[in-house]
Amino acid sequence: MSNLINLAKPTDMSTGFTDFFDSIGMTGAGLVTKGVAAVIAVIAVGMLLKLSSNPKEALRKGSMAIGTLFVAVILALYGNTLFSTVTDAEPTPATTQSPDSNDSGN
Repeated sequence: MSNLINLAKPTDMSTGFTDFFDSIGMTGAGLVTKGVAAVIAVIAVGMLLKLSSNPKEALRKGSMAIGTLFVAVILALYGNTLFSTVTDAEPTPATTQSPDSNDSGN
């Protein structure tokens, strides 16, 4: 008789991508944010690899590439927080009305 040791609990993946995203701890929107950051990072690295031998032009293009890479890193680290403030906005107390308020101005 063999002793089998379970290293991980079984996971039911019958509902497809929803279970997969739950298992990795990321939503679909978070995955898109990381994907956009990865594409921007690849563009920035491509910009760094295409620097010319002219020092003035290389300094200008290199600084733009470093700035693009910085934007990609910030988007990868804080993208979920940045985009969640836009999509999950709740009304402020000044814009909500109570049911017993009178709109006639009296």
